[in-house]
Amino acid sequence: MPQNNFLNPEIQDFITNNLNADVKNLALKKNPFPNVDYSKLLEQILSKQKAKTKLPTWFSSENIIYPSKISVEQTSSEKTAEYKASLFEGESIIDLTGGFGIDDYYFSKRFQTVVHCEINSELSEIVKHNFEALKVKNINCINGNSTEILEELNTKFDLIYLDPSRRNEAKGKVFMLQDCEPNLPELLPFYLKYSNRILVKTAPILDIQAGLSELNFVKNIYIIALENEVKEILWEIEKDFVDDINIVAVNLEKDEVFETKIPLNDNSKSSYSLPNDYLYEPNAALMKSGKFDSVGSVFNVKKLHQHSHLYTSTELVNFQGRKFKINTCFNFDKENSKKYLQKQKMNVTTRNFPLKPDDIKKKFKITDGGTIFAFFTTNIENQKIVLLCEKI
Repeated sequence: MPQNNFLNPEIQDFITNNLNADVKNLALKKNPFPNVDYSKLLEQILSKQKAKTKLPTWFSSENIIYPSKISVEQTSSEKTAEYKASLFEGESIIDLTGGFGIDDYYFSKRFQTVVHCEINSELSEIVKHNFEALKVKNINCINGNSTEILEELNTKFDLIYLDPSRRNEAKGKVFMLQDCEPNLPELLPFYLKYSNRILVKTAPILDIQAGLSELNFVKNIYIIALENEVKEILWEIEKDFVDDINIVAVNLEKDEVFETKIPLNDNSKSSYSLPNDYLYEPNAALMKSGKFDSVGSVFNVKKLHQHSHLYTSTELVNFQGRKFKINTCFNFDKENSKKYLQKQKMNVTTRNFPLKPDDIKKKFKITDGGTIFAFFTTNIENQKIVLLCEKI
């Protein structure tokens, strides 16, 4: 493949030596390798720069070839890939939208055989080469249309995995799976002929109720956040499954995994309270779940207001999100604001409050930072209040 030129030791050294360089400035310089497409060489540098924190295994390995920067940006991170692979194991899995192969690398540690399907022939060759460089021997890379590949293989797999991408003409529309390629709602009966279990990755922008309206046999919905930023939603489909669906809110933090499982049809009602000793702010995965009433019953905490999505308790609980000790609580009025806020250094957050953080900081000349966390919100009595807290 043409990319083999990039494996030349001198070119690899050039890429390594320029990982901290501004590629825009490099582009203005003379190509030191006239036999190589300079724009593609620079793209290797850009992609490897992107891989440094997202794909440390690839970044630290020798003779890796990278696809476009966009492909690296769109691929799973190693942390999310490792988590999703931990959910399953078996004899065989087929990935219908293989891409750069990060997910398959981790699936290969849990399944005896992995089939990586990729319609882009150049990308398929790159991934095949990289798996060889990484000494992974149980992944079979096949270039072609995954629907046709499934038919040709005519094999029953333990798991089918796919990550549908939005078709170009669907950009700007409301995110629907039927506007993606492959068209999962249309192809689901076909896929279920080749596996009883399907795992689908979607972007966080997909509304959970919208996804459920298009899919049958959903068993679990995993909302995956990495360091409190939702990265993807996983839909586990099991043939003929009709029982209660679980939502699993997951937050991956360094070496820790935090999970909260909430039944989709949980009808818990929130209890409410004025602020007590502790304040809790749900992490991004819990927020995306929309199960705000259930959060209170799961963690035995009370809400400050129906629309605030902040919780309180008299005893400290092991909450999935940020935890704070409330030191001061006061009504948001002129006298209190002058006393507690004017020209202070603090971290400002608003929930269910008429002013935005920037407006508040400007109005009271507040400086960002420090150890004080100020929450501007509304209590159950519909009073505008401020909570000055320290993080636990």
